[in-house]
Amino acid sequence: MLNISNNSISGNIQSKSFKSLSLVESRKSGKVLIRLLWGGLFFFIGFVFLPWTQNIRSQGAVTTLKPNQRPQTIQSVIGGRIEEWFVQEGDRVNQGDTILFISEIKDEYFDPNLLERTQEQVQAKEMAVDSYMEKVKQLDFQIDALQRTSDLKFRQTQNKLKQAYLKVTSDSIDFEASKIDAKIADDQLVRAQSLFDDGGLISLTKLEERRNKVQAAQAKMISAENKLLTSQNEVINAEVELSSIRAQYQKDIAKAESEKFTAMSSMYDAEAVVTKLQNQFMNYSIRLGMYYITAPQDGFITKALQSGIGETIKEGTPIVTIMPSDYQLAVEMYVKPLDLPLLERDQDVRIQFDGWPAIVFSGWPSTSYGTYGGKIFAIDNFISENGKYRVLVAPDPNDHEWPEALRVGAGTNNLSMLKDVPIWYELWRQINGFPADYYKASQDETKKADKK
Repeated sequence: MLNISNNSISGNIQSKSFKSLSLVESRKSGKVLIRLLWGGLFFFIGFVFLPWTQNIRSQGAVTTLKPNQRPQTIQSVIGGRIEEWFVQEGDRVNQGDTILFISEIKDEYFDPNLLERTQEQVQAKEMAVDSYMEKVKQLDFQIDALQRTSDLKFRQTQNKLKQAYLKVTSDSIDFEASKIDAKIADDQLVRAQSLFDDGGLISLTKLEERRNKVQAAQAKMISAENKLLTSQNEVINAEVELSSIRAQYQKDIAKAESEKFTAMSSMYDAEAVVTKLQNQFMNYSIRLGMYYITAPQDGFITKALQSGIGETIKEGTPIVTIMPSDYQLAVEMYVKPLDLPLLERDQDVRIQFDGWPAIVFSGWPSTSYGTYGGKIFAIDNFISENGKYRVLVAPDPNDHEWPEALRVGAGTNNLSMLKDVPIWYELWRQINGFPADYYKASQDETKKADKK
């Protein structure tokens, strides 16, 4: 009651007959309220001192740990026309199984005997190479023969030159002897003439004989000189012949070597053509094998991107998508640049997969239900197109296995576990907008081990 008036009606009313009024007027209800308030205060104080695990929330999707285990498209290396399909969507294929067959659409490959004709061209050019090689060998033999003949002819002419030199020496000696004989004959004639003039001490016949001897000696001297000049001329002729032989054989050898180098050049050109034709032959052979498009690995055909028979496709055109049958799942999540320094490899992550029921208490991961463990496997060093950093999470081998029915591409909600702090500290941090504490899992585990 408000007790505004001094007049009291408490005596006129029986409060026990009114249960609500009796409870209000009872002093026990106030004591209970006070006890509830104090209990709530003590509970709140105890609650804010409970441990709270800081975490980083992020969205992600299921992927595979290795790039070769992710879904891929199969392209055609060459352009062609679809002729026959050997699979349908959902089929399991093994590595090397034929998916479809395409035919040729370029006119330069229409010839059904293309390989045989190219092989014949290769053989013809190889025979041309052999012919040029044989010609080079024969020219080598010819050059060797010319060099041997040149050496022999040169030696022969050198011997002839030596003989000419020796003959010049012999003729010069004969010439000197004839000059001496002519001088002696002249002296004898002078003495005979003197004796004849002094009184005929010798007869005229003797004097004429002396004169004949002088004439014969002079004639012999002239003949010897002529022979000497002839010998000297032979020396000059031998020297000229020696030089001519050397020039002539050098010319023949040079001509043969020129023909040899021409043949070698033709041989190298033919070898280049052979190499080009062999390369072309191998390209044709490999191209024939590309008409059958096969599976690159074991997997399942998920979707046919091209359809029908007779449709033309270009090189590099995606044809079907295939999902590898053997893969190891992972989660790619994207975190803000502000949270990136707080993450490191092998850090714990709790994952909630879309489609799997879960009860999540972000601050108490041990009390959550329906989440799965993971370890940070890799962190990108460059930002993604969405303005966040990509983090790859692998399954935790010490936690529950991920669901078998999980498929690549499923969405995830992720909690990256950080440091344990009191709830009051976490509330204070959230109110002030401060980031989570910088935390190193390896250092924290080391401290715990040291305490133990």
